[in-house]
Amino acid sequence: MREPAADELLRDDRYDDEEGVDYDVVPERPSGPEGAGTLAGYTLKPPPDQDIILVGATGDLARRKLIPAIYDLFIDGLLPNEGAIIGYAREETDDETFKLRAANAIKAHARRPLYDEAWIELRDRLVYVPRSAGGLGFAGKRTTKDRRLIYLSTPPTAVPGLVDEIAEANLVEGTRLVIEKPFGFDLGSSQDLDRRLRGHFDESQIFRIDHYLGKETVQNIMVLRFGNHIWERVWNRDAIDHVQITVAESIGTGGRAAFYDGVGAMRDIIQNHALQVLSMVAMEPPINFTANAIRDETAKALQAMKLVQPKDVVRGQYTSGTVEGRPALGYREETGVPPDSETETYVALRAEIDNWRWAGVPFYLRTGKRLPRRDTEVLISFKEAPVHLWESVGLDMDEHRPNHLAIRIQPDEGITFTFMAKVPGPEIGLRAVNMHFSYEDSFMTEPAEAYERLLFDAMDGDAMLFLRDDAVRRSWEVLQPVLDDMPPLQFYPAGSWGPRGADALIGERRWHMHEKHIPH
Repeated sequence: MREPAADELLRDDRYDDEEGVDYDVVPERPSGPEGAGTLAGYTLKPPPDQDIILVGATGDLARRKLIPAIYDLFIDGLLPNEGAIIGYAREETDDETFKLRAANAIKAHARRPLYDEAWIELRDRLVYVPRSAGGLGFAGKRTTKDRRLIYLSTPPTAVPGLVDEIAEANLVEGTRLVIEKPFGFDLGSSQDLDRRLRGHFDESQIFRIDHYLGKETVQNIMVLRFGNHIWERVWNRDAIDHVQITVAESIGTGGRAAFYDGVGAMRDIIQNHALQVLSMVAMEPPINFTANAIRDETAKALQAMKLVQPKDVVRGQYTSGTVEGRPALGYREETGVPPDSETETYVALRAEIDNWRWAGVPFYLRTGKRLPRRDTEVLISFKEAPVHLWESVGLDMDEHRPNHLAIRIQPDEGITFTFMAKVPGPEIGLRAVNMHFSYEDSFMTEPAEAYERLLFDAMDGDAMLFLRDDAVRRSWEVLQPVLDDMPPLQFYPAGSWGPRGADALIGERRWHMHEKHIPH
């Protein structure tokens, strides 16, 4: 595994959709009180007037997520009423080319079509500054407001230098700084980064973004637990056998090989996404629904985690295979990946939380690329009944393990509780059945993209769904023994559910597979 080279620090992935733009008819703007917009059905006021500076504006994240999210917020009336949107990257291009690329990014990835009147209005706010023009200081001169959001859509190794650049350009005052994960490369670099940040910025100005926390289903974990007495009564070691958190991807590196090979699955997913979801599953009830109260409890959950040891971790890397009916190259055959790369594309681990609620309950986390399907899920597996009554009628209880709660984060956001029921007929026959809640079916709406919610909150100064320094530090601490002594790679064919060692890790409990999954 290697760290990104200097010329990769401001990612500059090229577009292949620059031929032109077609426009649709503008819709009616959202209704509501004057000066207000809507997000996920809620009436909200736009954030205060401010500029937005996107650092790494020609990269993949900006194209696929940030620019489309800005457009959708604009359609919803939730972008600041005034302020420039400044793209900053190392590519030598101009305002008009940047605007064209933004339009094509919106066409390809926004939730709404590219409406002509809305686009014309938003387009006038877009400007582009190449790094060669004079750095972030020159970008600052293109701003129009004293308040600004600076979004660092860059690898972690670029952040310290950019923070210094912001300070040298006298842009600290009035800035809220958004930093993409991973926050550092390990515990030491994370602490160095935090010292650099705190040398210039107050913690209240720093927004460490993990887009999983912006997903409706992740936020609903708190509501499910603390808004329904029935679940909180059994949300503990007395009733729960184990917890599984799965972040499965069917894609490979997706054109990000140079970046990914310097990061790997442990740093890209486990250290942030998976551990943050774990902290929300394991947290104690907050004293109130405020940012600090909630972040206090998620940090305490991470603090109670035992350090993960190498013996409890399986690392894998995919070889060639077939995914969703299509041939897939092995990781080392991907463009930009060294032929002898030791970077993991799969991780499974066993974690423990040493407190009163969770003592003795294992948490199994796994993530991988080139798995059979895209699927992110939390599984709460409840203990079996103490008396196997149905064994007396010849049922194989190893094949009937009901009583689990599956919280599906993506795709098809929803919650499913599985329990046992009798099959109709004169004989005693049992079958697992599901009670299912779907966001789309219940609320007749598709959840907003996570980046829409998080961008809005950052512009509005609400840090509830952003990570605090103590939680980031602890997430590195619990994984540092593994980072210091990485287990050897195990290989798995693309299109499988990972290396065999992952099955040995979880043992008789077995990994949960959604009924649409391709089985082992």
